Amino acid sequence: MTAVAQAPAGERDATRRRDRGRGRGRGLSSAFAQLFMIAACVLWILPIGFALYVALRPYSETSKYGYVAMPHHITLSNFQKAWTQSDMLRFFENSVLITVPAVIITLVLASFVAFVVSRFSFRFNIALLIMFTAGNLLPQQVIITPVYEMYLRIHLPTWLSGSGLAYDSFIGLIAINVAFQTGFCTFVLSNYMKTLPKSLSEAARVDGAGVTRQYFGIILPLCKPAFAALAVLEFTWIYNDFFWAIVLMSSGDKRPITTSLANLSGQYFTDNNLIAAASVLVALPTIMVFALLQRQFISGLTLGSTKE
Repeated sequence: MTAVAQAPAGERDATRRRDRGRGRGRGLSSAFAQLFMIAACVLWILPIGFALYVALRPYSETSKYGYVAMPHHITLSNFQKAWTQSDMLRFFENSVLITVPAVIITLVLASFVAFVVSRFSFRFNIALLIMFTAGNLLPQQVIITPVYEMYLRIHLPTWLSGSGLAYDSFIGLIAINVAFQTGFCTFVLSNYMKTLPKSLSEAARVDGAGVTRQYFGIILPLCKPAFAALAVLEFTWIYNDFFWAIVLMSSGDKRPITTSLANLSGQYFTDNNLIAAASVLVALPTIMVFALLQRQFISGLTLGSTKE
């Protein structure tokens, strides 16, 4: 007989009531959690859906009936005008030239540092990790003046910068994004690498594998989910950067895609339907990157959430 069956009838009834109370509590918590997630998703998707709705309506209709009125005409002309009037293809190319190298360099450098601080024990490994992580806590606006002055004084070869300076160059924007994003990636990768069994590295050392072979042959392949998750995040953050593009880039034809929206705003008149269409076009690359790496992104975020 079980302990519940052996207990007196009063105790058995009290145990059943407690179990039912716990079950109702878990049910209510689950219901509230689901309602919260549904509300958060609606609040997150609503601005995107509204932008798409405005982009599909002509300006003459919204100026007459308002932005929240029922549509009388649906058109794709705003997307065509946004693509041609803002010269969006050239700005897309600029964003690719800035974002792709910045993401690759950031992940490579962060993986180097994370590998050292997580797989080797020495006196300053924790201090080194704290230094890289603390860099993310510094607001970018605080150092805008010294960074601007520094970029005006750093000379580069002409094949790297047409102006001969770090200012107004693709390499300058790549460098500043790498500098600000490496700390976060180092923190994430180092924590993930710490979860990998150290017996793998020990077995590799017994077989005669050096540090380089351990990194490229063992650790790097096991970090693919973490790299995929970080690649999606970093691509989104660097691609959407507007602050440094305005501060460190003076030539309008070199600026990334985020600045192309400003070309659609006039001094005395602004077509918000046209800007909404351009915003949707600008957001497409990040959506495509997430769709391509969705499985790896989700697996990278959920690593370590369950135990076998």
